[in-house]
Amino acid sequence: MNKLVRCISRDGTLVIMAADTTDMVEKSQQIHKTSAVTSAALGRLLTASSLMGSMLKGENESITLRINGGGPAGTVMAVSDSSGNARGYVQNPVVEIPLNSKGKLDVAGAVGADGSLTVIKDLCLKEPYVGQIPLVSGEIAEDITSYYAISEQIPSVCALGVLVNPDLSIKAAGGFIIQLLPTAMDDTIDAVERCIKDIPSVTTMLCDGLSPEDICKKVLSEFELDVLDSSKPEYKCNCSRERVEAALISAGAKSLEELAQEENTEVCCQFCDKKYDFSGEDIKRLLKSAKKK
Repeated sequence: MNKLVRCISRDGTLVIMAADTTDMVEKSQQIHKTSAVTSAALGRLLTASSLMGSMLKGENESITLRINGGGPAGTVMAVSDSSGNARGYVQNPVVEIPLNSKGKLDVAGAVGADGSLTVIKDLCLKEPYVGQIPLVSGEIAEDITSYYAISEQIPSVCALGVLVNPDLSIKAAGGFIIQLLPTAMDDTIDAVERCIKDIPSVTTMLCDGLSPEDICKKVLSEFELDVLDSSKPEYKCNCSRERVEAALISAGAKSLEELAQEENTEVCCQFCDKKYDFSGEDIKRLLKSAKKK
């Protein structure tokens, strides 16, 4: 079962979020039929979005992470709400490339590193906040760390992992993010660096049976931590026929006039693969709405 926890150090110098997203990434693999390396790439980004979404305060707020790295996987995207529920897709779900020099799935090779990470925060204001940075490595965790340092000036540490079984099911997936608070001094930074120097990978800790709370304590072994909150995020799409209709109307009258000539139009949600069918009469009805705008 997915679980996400947020903790704060008792001295008030840092926060850490950790999540087990195995079921979330497994559902993503089942929906998108991803290969091993694209499961790892999308799973890492889903986990990152879930962790970052949990930092949002408003019920209707959301965060979107989009990576365009120029690699064979194409665009990788994930969206999360403030409860950590995430959804995502990868442009090319089946990519087969050799393992990297460490004998592991070559996420950077699939994603590419010649591009950018875009973060869009919808805080229910007039305009969303948009931050964009050049990719550091395409490994995703390093790119998230870089985003926080450059765009939000928050010293952070991010670790993400996805372990894929030979049958392409997901054995383990999860991650953590550490963020220093304004009260942190140099000794806090030194302590964090000592703590994370030799920690096992996220997937190793999950396979060893550690819970997200256990991971927080193991990662920051020199700190006393208190749990702020916990949740059970899911792979959750918010698509509906009404949303699809609104999207079609926003495409404009010209596009709808072309679709109205067809006997049937099928629209497929890129996040959950659910299909919505519209007859020619349905499209003509939407066309009337579009012309009123």
